[in-house]
Amino acid sequence: MTHLPQFTRSLLHPRYWLTWLGIGLLWLLVLLPYPVIYRFGCFIGRIAMYVMKDRVSIAQRNLQLCFPHKSDAERQELVVKNFESVGMGLMETGMAWFWPDWRVARWFDVSGVEAVKQLLAEKRGILLIGVHFLTLELGARIFGMQTPGIGVYRPNDNPLIDWLQTWGRVRSNKAMLDRKDFKGMVKALKSGEIVWYAPDHDYGPRSSVFVPFFAVDQAATTSGTWMLARMSKACIVPFVPRRKPNGAGYELLVLEPELDIPLGSAEETATWMNKVVEKCILLAPDQYMWLHRRFKTRPEGVPSRY
Repeated sequence: MTHLPQFTRSLLHPRYWLTWLGIGLLWLLVLLPYPVIYRFGCFIGRIAMYVMKDRVSIAQRNLQLCFPHKSDAERQELVVKNFESVGMGLMETGMAWFWPDWRVARWFDVSGVEAVKQLLAEKRGILLIGVHFLTLELGARIFGMQTPGIGVYRPNDNPLIDWLQTWGRVRSNKAMLDRKDFKGMVKALKSGEIVWYAPDHDYGPRSSVFVPFFAVDQAATTSGTWMLARMSKACIVPFVPRRKPNGAGYELLVLEPELDIPLGSAEETATWMNKVVEKCILLAPDQYMWLHRRFKTRPEGVPSRY
């Protein structure tokens, strides 16, 4: 497994004091009752719209590209709700890292996990598809409380945040793998483990193919799903951690396992995988990470979409 960051005395150096202050503030905020956290998170998200204007533009452009049939007013309403989710995403990260199990479970309804437990009993490797919802950190925590697995992550450039996010994520999971540790993922899947994987972002031209995604006909999409599924013979299980309206809590929707994955080519698998991702997003479109430059990579000679 990937060597995980450990706490050392160097993380107490004055250069990290401001980060520690932010961590302490987040810890204090998530001690509040959840309805208060919900209102505060949504408020922070609305404030963020005035501070992160470039990200607002990216979200607007992504929604315009993906949903051209929607009116400008409909898309703008979705942007506002999306930024409320951005604020809540910060709160939910603190909840995922600092809340005890009983408090997480109190606010979650879980469905569909029985099929996952059956696959594990059959020693079937599971590629757990967790697309980039803003609720994902908290969703991964509750999923791990049901059936622990192995997370895949990108190490943070800040050593303190890198240690903290790893500590928070292994609270309810077995281990973490660097997203570049492809061999480790295949090995874990072949041994019948659950491996969390997110195939929905634009990871650049290397190991990507151009296939449709919503109304965008040439979206750079990772070929990693094809390689992992082909080499490990794992099945795919998508899951959606969805925030209920008006601070009513959450539901973790574990979707039907996909046992027959089309593996004829990287393009075929990526096209199919994007359809699965679309299905997940449409279950909570206001909670998806639209502020990511999803369509920044273009075929050679094709102008930028931004």
